[in-house]
Amino acid sequence: MSCDFLTLAQPGVQKLSPYVPGKPVDELARELGLDPAGIVKLASNENPLGPSPRVLEAVRREFDELTRYPDGNGFILKTALAERYGVDTAQVTLGNGSNDILDLVARAYLAPGLNAVFSEYAFAVYPIATQAVGAQGRVVPARDYGHDLEAMLAAIDEQTRVVFIANPNNPTGTWFGPDALEAFLARVPESVLVVLDEAYIEYASGDNELPDGLSYLARYPNLLVSRTFSKAYGLASLRVGYAISSPVVADVLNRVRQPFNVNSLALAAACAALGDSDYLAESRRLNDAGMQQLQDGLRTLGLSWIPSRGNFIAVDFGRDTTAINQALLKEGVIVRPVGGYGMPNFLRVSVGLPEENARFLEALAKVLSA
Repeated sequence: MSCDFLTLAQPGVQKLSPYVPGKPVDELARELGLDPAGIVKLASNENPLGPSPRVLEAVRREFDELTRYPDGNGFILKTALAERYGVDTAQVTLGNGSNDILDLVARAYLAPGLNAVFSEYAFAVYPIATQAVGAQGRVVPARDYGHDLEAMLAAIDEQTRVVFIANPNNPTGTWFGPDALEAFLARVPESVLVVLDEAYIEYASGDNELPDGLSYLARYPNLLVSRTFSKAYGLASLRVGYAISSPVVADVLNRVRQPFNVNSLALAAACAALGDSDYLAESRRLNDAGMQQLQDGLRTLGLSWIPSRGNFIAVDFGRDTTAINQALLKEGVIVRPVGGYGMPNFLRVSVGLPEENARFLEALAKVLSA
């Protein structure tokens, strides 16, 4: 008689479904017998620009030291981040991607009997991290697919320890401005940690539509700002993110952080990427142009979308998109279904290179006319 190890898992874990990432190119090629070189992947919000030459050179310099453990404290990267943002190194926590930061917060501050508040249509890792430690996730209905910050304030009670908010939000691309954030932070109880997930903040246009969360840290010690090198900096495969918070919160997170959670190649690459302002500017330019290209094409096809400040756009088809997605896969185009987020009528499309965006629009026109 075999043991049912699912029933032995923590109750919160038993109820979880594994996170489903965007379909890899090689997997689609195997499934449908397609040439990988002809497949376009616009599913995972990756930077289509390719890695910076400065990053590649920094990574190559680390090859001879692969037998050594990385700097477990990440001193050089922490110092670079502290200098860039005018904070102390004691305020910086490094993570294996920003997902790791979210998990550290949950493990440090949540437990059975406690709860975390987050929005409907918010990033899937918030409920996963919360439920995995046995805490309750309080899902607040969205407003126009974005965060209803007033309703989120109302959902906080004495058992709330964490509020997760994302700006811009994934998968919807929605955002809120400085006044809304200020009003929210001013009313959150001091005992509740506000995790401001700014994974896509580098794509902001600089027109002050999106607040810089770091500028609020000095006034709100219960604020933690989470960011990543996976998106605009183009380091998705190396998995390096970071949080900036009060030194006390950073110290707590470092007590549960795994040793050597960021590898040597990632540390070197992130330092190089942080100093490559030309690459970041080109990433923004490419994203702005690609977003306009996609919107123009979707408008021609008579489709609508949720306005986005990320490097992706959620397209509304007005009906279940399962068949549309499958047809696109047969055309060698990978986008992201978001039915798991409660948005079955949408597909999320990452901004690609001009030729990739054109390929998607061409394939979509063919699928819709079939």
